[in-house]
Amino acid sequence: MSVESKKAREACCSKLKLFLVSLAFVYFAKAFGGAYMKSSITQIERRFDIPSSLIGVIDGSFEMGNLLVIAFVSYFGAKLHRPRLIGIGCLVMATGSFIVALPHFLQGPYKYETSMSHNTQVNTTENILPCLSNHSLNEKDEIPDVEAMKACEKAVGSSMWIYVFLGNMLRGIGETPIMPLGISYLDDFSKHENTPFYLACIHTTGILGPMFGFMLGSFLAKTYVDIGFVNLDSITINYKDSRWVGAWWLGFILTGTVILLSSIPFFFLPKSLPKQGEEEEGGNKSTELASGPEQESFLPDETQDGGDKEKTVTFKEMAKDFVPSLKRLFRNSIYTMMILTHLVAVNGFIGMITFKPKFMEQIYGQAASKAIFLIGIMNLPAVALGIITGGFILKRFNLGVVGAARVSISASLGAFSLLTLQGFFHCDNAEVAGLTVAYQGYQQVSYNYSTLLSPCNMGCSCSMKHWDPVCAYNGMTYASPCLAGCQTSTGTGKAMVFHNCTCVGDFMTPAANMSAVLGQCPRKSDCDYKFKIYMALTVVGAFISACGGTPGYIVLLRSIQPDLKSLALGMQTLIVRTLGGIPPPIYFGALIDRTCLKWGTKQCGGRGACRLYDSNAFRMTFLGLVTGLYFLTNVLWGILYVKIIKRQKKLALRNQAKDNEVEGNTQNNGHANISISTNKEEDNKESSI
Repeated sequence: MSVESKKAREACCSKLKLFLVSLAFVYFAKAFGGAYMKSSITQIERRFDIPSSLIGVIDGSFEMGNLLVIAFVSYFGAKLHRPRLIGIGCLVMATGSFIVALPHFLQGPYKYETSMSHNTQVNTTENILPCLSNHSLNEKDEIPDVEAMKACEKAVGSSMWIYVFLGNMLRGIGETPIMPLGISYLDDFSKHENTPFYLACIHTTGILGPMFGFMLGSFLAKTYVDIGFVNLDSITINYKDSRWVGAWWLGFILTGTVILLSSIPFFFLPKSLPKQGEEEEGGNKSTELASGPEQESFLPDETQDGGDKEKTVTFKEMAKDFVPSLKRLFRNSIYTMMILTHLVAVNGFIGMITFKPKFMEQIYGQAASKAIFLIGIMNLPAVALGIITGGFILKRFNLGVVGAARVSISASLGAFSLLTLQGFFHCDNAEVAGLTVAYQGYQQVSYNYSTLLSPCNMGCSCSMKHWDPVCAYNGMTYASPCLAGCQTSTGTGKAMVFHNCTCVGDFMTPAANMSAVLGQCPRKSDCDYKFKIYMALTVVGAFISACGGTPGYIVLLRSIQPDLKSLALGMQTLIVRTLGGIPPPIYFGALIDRTCLKWGTKQCGGRGACRLYDSNAFRMTFLGLVTGLYFLTNVLWGILYVKIIKRQKKLALRNQAKDNEVEGNTQNNGHANISISTNKEEDNKESSI
């Protein structure tokens, strides 16, 4: 009884399961940090006053870090102490997170763009005269002196975004060993039939990381960047304003700490483990024959002889074998096709997830914090449920490569259909006088700064550079109180109200309210209804798309030879991160920048971050790119599926020939019956759905 209970305890608390739990936690930690980085993109863009194309470069620096070391870590790391390398990678990731937060402590308080000083005496009334201010048009809009601008930029630390770039790159370097070494370690020492379930568990736990990351990003997006250092009563903007910057730096300190903690268990795990199940069977040879990995039948390896022997390999021998291993790997047409398909899909996904909060903010008028929160609380749980559902389908129906491919392509087609529907539910442009609509009673000529001037504000000497929006009681937003023609103001801070605004009163009845308050006007009531439909489509689409994640990964794993597994996963990560992670935020951002209607102004002059986009052009650009890439993904999946079917037919013919040969030598080979049953079982498994 005691022996049995001891065995049960060992099985329950095996080192493989400890590794599984540790890997799941580190997946959570790295996803937590990565999702928080995505959720902070808008805040970082506003804090450093940079365009979307440059924020795309910063976002892509994570993949640049991967590019530097992934191939060598994947190849040489597979022959070294894999758990320890994962632990070291986590330490590097944590350091990178702390460096990203560093600029907040090196630069001064955030000074948002405004057309006038709002920080006035609390006790005064009628304290600001926007239209009658003692400034001239030339004074506000003149080209600043180049030397003065350089001195100003140096003083305010406008290049501090470089720390964010370098810290994020360091995060990418540290993340490198986790996926290829962790998955290959798990697949090497777990039962073949348990691998899909373990992968689903890891990825499902990992998806909790983005949920927490986006929720943290949403909370901190509502918290002012200089919380504790400034008087919040003097701030005239709120978290819904396009100039608002949340406490982005605090999240990187928290995520860095979690990643640091996740590194600890890996320093106490062994370099290798006994194969799961062999402890109970004593390494019985018949068991090994009956449970051989599927990839041996799917992709025959010409160099299997002596594979069971363990011998010490020198660094020189490993380096010499690197190029031949790469050649063997890329001769596999199914592997290369899988890489290409995954590459195109990741381009669409990365571009979409990077700018989705901005899309929800500009198209549906949602605050950045609310957009981030909804992604974390609705889309990501749907993804988690989809991943575990995909793993369950594989295990429940015992699907092979063909079945897994069918599940993946069905999920891809379903997600593409729902993505196409999203384009039909959108809101109109925000009504901003002189930018998206004409001033009351005046014809809108084109989208440019000259249309900000109108007969109603011509005598006010307004600056056209600044963005300090006010909402009038006629439902129209004006770029600044001055451009609304407001004569006086009362109140301080966020409660400031502007009165006698001449542009508001144009062609209206004399009794109409001619006042305005700070901030943009809310969208029309039907916009909220359309937004709910859009969110429902994205949630269902996320679930369907995620259902194909685990099956797609199994197709990749079963298409490679066992000794090339770590290298194959590493090269896949290298290629996808390089061509699927770095370019999309840059070209998505550059094309989105072309739809900007009103650029902000930096503290030292010059163009800052975009404050207002043409929502129709933004939508066509953003959804057009994502939909096009997902359409191409489905085409590639179709080609890949045809290749898999052809490979399976060749495999079936080869196995049939082997069976005939073995039957002729049954009397001379005691293991022939086991071999026959294994091959037949493989054939049935490969074609089952």
